[in-house]
Amino acid sequence: MTVSRLLGELDELAGQVRREYAEQRRRLSFHEYLQLFASDPVRYSRDAARYVRDMFDFYGTNVVERPWGSAQGFRLFVLDFAPLRERQRALVGQEGAQAELYRVLNNLVREGRPNRLLLLHGPNGSAKSTVVACILRALEHYSTLDVGALYRFHWVFPKQEILRGTIGFGGRREDSLESRSYAHLSDHDLDARLVVTQRDHPLFLLPVPQRAALLTRAYREAGVEGQLPAWIEHGSLSLQNRQIYEGLLQGYDGSLLEVLRHVQVERYFVSRRYRTGAVSIGPQLSVDASERQLTADRSVAALPPSLQALSMFEAYGELVDATGGVIEFSDLLKRPLEAFKYLQTTVETGEVSLATQNIELNCVMLGSANEEQLMAFREHPEFQSFRGRLELVRMPYLLSWVDEQRIYDGQIAPQVRRHVAPHATEMAARFAVLTRLRRPDADSYSGKLGAVVGSLTALEKCDLYGPGTLPGRLDEESSSLLRAAIPLLYREFDVGCDYEGSNGASPREMRGVLLDAAQNAQYACLSPWAVLDELDALCQRTNEYAWLRESPGSGGYHDHAAFRAALREKLLDEVEDEFRMASGLVEEDQYAELLERYILHVSYWVKGEKLVHPLTRQQEPADESLMREVEALIFPGEDGRQFRQGVIGRIAGYTIERPDRPLDARQVFAPELARMRQAVFAQRREALARLCDGIWILLREEGSGLDDGARRRAQSATDRLKQMGYDEHCAADAARVLARERFADVHR
Repeated sequence: MTVSRLLGELDELAGQVRREYAEQRRRLSFHEYLQLFASDPVRYSRDAARYVRDMFDFYGTNVVERPWGSAQGFRLFVLDFAPLRERQRALVGQEGAQAELYRVLNNLVREGRPNRLLLLHGPNGSAKSTVVACILRALEHYSTLDVGALYRFHWVFPKQEILRGTIGFGGRREDSLESRSYAHLSDHDLDARLVVTQRDHPLFLLPVPQRAALLTRAYREAGVEGQLPAWIEHGSLSLQNRQIYEGLLQGYDGSLLEVLRHVQVERYFVSRRYRTGAVSIGPQLSVDASERQLTADRSVAALPPSLQALSMFEAYGELVDATGGVIEFSDLLKRPLEAFKYLQTTVETGEVSLATQNIELNCVMLGSANEEQLMAFREHPEFQSFRGRLELVRMPYLLSWVDEQRIYDGQIAPQVRRHVAPHATEMAARFAVLTRLRRPDADSYSGKLGAVVGSLTALEKCDLYGPGTLPGRLDEESSSLLRAAIPLLYREFDVGCDYEGSNGASPREMRGVLLDAAQNAQYACLSPWAVLDELDALCQRTNEYAWLRESPGSGGYHDHAAFRAALREKLLDEVEDEFRMASGLVEEDQYAELLERYILHVSYWVKGEKLVHPLTRQQEPADESLMREVEALIFPGEDGRQFRQGVIGRIAGYTIERPDRPLDARQVFAPELARMRQAVFAQRREALARLCDGIWILLREEGSGLDDGARRRAQSATDRLKQMGYDEHCAADAARVLARERFADVHR
């Protein structure tokens, strides 16, 4: 790039920055700010609670379908406004906690001020910090938009030749605020510029009675219902600003217009890095707000005489930095009680007492605590006095392995410098969720449903909460009952401290498992087999984790050895199924087509009607031989007529639950499709075993000893496996394990 071109691009960039600076209205006079306020009174008079609530509304909601029903989440937690690298830190699940946060924010808005501390509580690693991090990141982005603009003010004092005398300088005064303001003077024309750290609202410069009347009238004319935020209606200037205001007012003989000429309104932006409106503090034993006296530097010496004699103090600290936004007290209850006892009155009154002043707070307070800390705090004598000032928001571990896997795929897999094999993160996610599940209480359910619920194993409940898969062993009536009862199952343990998801393996522990598995020297990728090996090693550390010390119960709950054995069988089933699809012995679409034909004929058979033959165009009864053929594949040696009766009911249930979606036979009848594959390939086990041998020889021994036909079949299957997410290393590993553990009895 030439120097002239570089300079040209620099000039273009400089022009763009100048235009954006003007468009963002970064610097205003008080008169200009009043015009801005008049254009949208609510937007420019929000307290922190309303600002954060409006931010939730701005990014909108999304509806997520879960096996236990529809759940509404807020899009700000998706972070789709952030750079791609930051989206990996998005929140997964926790729609219940999101709804609770929004409910509390709405209540704070109705009450007119943030007078509660929102305490997120749950087990370690349940995404409490992620929730707060998403909110703070969204605040940063929201404040850069016009709809989220935030303003503060400073004091500016021109040089003598510009001021031309007032307050000890002598000269005339203007009668109109609009006619002259010092807000837009350059630094060259200023003697002093006082920056006040507390970010008082510009409207605080108006006397309280007149301000309240102005706000009420502006809200009424804008058609806004509801009470004004107490902070903006009754709030007052901080001590430093009050001293400057009173000194100027005295020097100008009570002329408010002259005082306001010294006001420079500035737009500011929320920033986590610079602790502006977004502050997170750990459980250190420091004071969260303090004050210091301003020194007699050049800025103070250049002030008018009526201000130079003042002993001015400025407040500083985390509570001051968080003004207008959110402050997080991470692991709040790890502090000794005396270190945060001030919050008891601070949250109630909205003020913090310092040596020379009381600071009015305007920030949403969030805290986090794990369940052990909260349970200990409940036993403290002071808990009841704190309870009325807390809003408890529960954050359990996720109970859907599908959601859990999304966390690992988004946050852990990108850090692995190797190829991530299919099912690697799935094995970790399934195991984590299995450790969190509790055996349902059959006595809480009536009739046949109680027996069905009581028979659920941990593995079946895991699949019920994940993709919503019903146990294949159930008849149609039992399946319908269980499907309708999933919401009841999911909320069965909501009451009390020992809720489902309060204990179990943490995502942090699974992170270590996955990263260690990625370094396993036996595999060239992050292999699911390596993950299972690391889970075995993890479960040897019984002294480190409480969930490993729980006694196994009936149904396989809390049985970690059984979990690992079952997951290995599950992995073998899934890999074998993928190898069947990759083999090309039977095309996958043929199963679905056969099943769809079966459903069509069953629907006419149940109604006793005839259907039109696609070739002859003649009306014919349902094809009994076709139905028996399919039923023989799905239920070998059994009478499939009972299944026919339930087909229509299952389709009807799917349609009722998803009225806007077309029928997906592969989803509705997934267990039956799996049985069809197994039945078809039961007669082709030898061919599949030879294919596994061929893939291993092709990928590990460069095809040595394979004839042309076997080489082509192995290469074709490998290509299909690559489309499923395998690479050559994990395909070879899977072929070896299948050959050893599933086809050892097959004669090649």
